[in-house]
Amino acid sequence: MYGYAGNKSATFPMQLLGVDVWALNTVQFSNHTQYAKWTGMVLPKEQIGEIVRGIDEIGELHRCDAIISGYIGSADQVEEIVNAVNYVKQRNPNAVYLCDPVMGHPDKGCIVADGVKEGLVKIAMKAADIITPNLVELRELSGLTVDNFSQAIEAVKVILAQGPKKVLVKHLSKVGQDPTKFEMLLANQEGIWHISRPLHTFAKDPVGVGDLTAGLFMANLLNGKSDIEAFEHTANAVNEVMQITHDSGLYELQIIAAREFIVNPRSHYQAVKIA
Repeated sequence: MYGYAGNKSATFPMQLLGVDVWALNTVQFSNHTQYAKWTGMVLPKEQIGEIVRGIDEIGELHRCDAIISGYIGSADQVEEIVNAVNYVKQRNPNAVYLCDPVMGHPDKGCIVADGVKEGLVKIAMKAADIITPNLVELRELSGLTVDNFSQAIEAVKVILAQGPKKVLVKHLSKVGQDPTKFEMLLANQEGIWHISRPLHTFAKDPVGVGDLTAGLFMANLLNGKSDIEAFEHTANAVNEVMQITHDSGLYELQIIAAREFIVNPRSHYQAVKIA
């Protein structure tokens, strides 16, 4: 409801890029869980499949070209989501599954319910065509120690070998090459690319940046951009949102205020192939 996290962070930016989004919440909360209090509920796992089948029953599921999963409210939702992905792919074999494996944050620790992390590692990662970890999630998915840049590269390679065709590291955080920059990686079967943009500092970091990043990357791919073009546009568009949010002095992401620059970013940071 209030603020910008999950589908609230991803849907409008994707629509701005011309993508029709069917948003299915895994939780319905008053606000995100980084506030001191919240109210609401976790969606019963059965409803995920029921809603997907409902779209199929009106003959429209074949029009689904991609599925993105993000914050998952309970362990039993993981398998239900992967079942839904497989169901969609029966109707559209070309559909792509992007798993944003939300587990935690380097400075916040684990933020998901018991069993979700294990389900993401054992089930969702193997089903994903694209996966978008942060540093915490990179460590968990790869099973490796990641304390420096070279170890991050090795972890990405391990994840690629598990099934995903693309790995987008949303934020290298403490293992980046320059602690004064915000750094990301993109890996596919052709190589690994690195991009660096300004690191905007906040008294309290906004939530929903990963959701925004995953949504924009998927939208760019659906629009026919190459992996590298999608990577660069995503990094620059998110940079615009972060700059405008920083300048506003507000806690929540200023996605509406940044709408013009989500489509046409003013910054032009470029990816560099490193492997």
